[in-house]
Amino acid sequence: MGIPAEALKASLDELAGRDPAIAKALAEAGYPEPRTSPPGYITLLRAIVGQQVSIKAAASMWNKLEALVGEPSPASILAASDETLRAAGLSRQKASYARSLAEEVLSGRLDLHDLPDDDEDAIAQLVRVKGIGRWSAEVYLLFAEGRPDVWPAGDLVVRIQTGRILGLPDPPTERRVRELAEPWRPHRGAAAVFAWHHYRNSGAPL
Repeated sequence: MGIPAEALKASLDELAGRDPAIAKALAEAGYPEPRTSPPGYITLLRAIVGQQVSIKAAASMWNKLEALVGEPSPASILAASDETLRAAGLSRQKASYARSLAEEVLSGRLDLHDLPDDDEDAIAQLVRVKGIGRWSAEVYLLFAEGRPDVWPAGDLVVRIQTGRILGLPDPPTERRVRELAEPWRPHRGAAAVFAWHHYRNSGAPL
């Protein structure tokens, strides 16, 4: 789902009106395309599979998983043996995380189509799943649900690029990035999408 293009543009225009540094960066990099993922179990399972590996490796593992268990579902993941999950390329830890997610969804303890409206409450529900940390939860809420004020300040690109956009001499800490973004409420989700876009267009290394 993600933040729709019109809402993304409106939020960035609002932020540019508040902060000349954002206005300058927006003039240089232009508006980003929406970043979207379908809400639900598959997107979170993909996040687990893709942890700490390249995009290419994650795609290969996902294709193997589909070949071995069919369309991955909570039931098919729980029914799969350890050997099957290892054959798909999942480490013992990732297999444990995948089973944890499947159990939470299948039991009804986690309803990905009825998460709390409050962002912090929704994050708290998601991080109960083994292998889902705050960053994964925030990115899910931003890209899959299009929540407009989610701010993944722990993301390396968001942190470093926010510092560059604001002209800071050194990369800010996660805590400092959260403080810097307070005046951007309720448009921090658009600011995060723009930070990734600005990085891709800057050509600068992290």
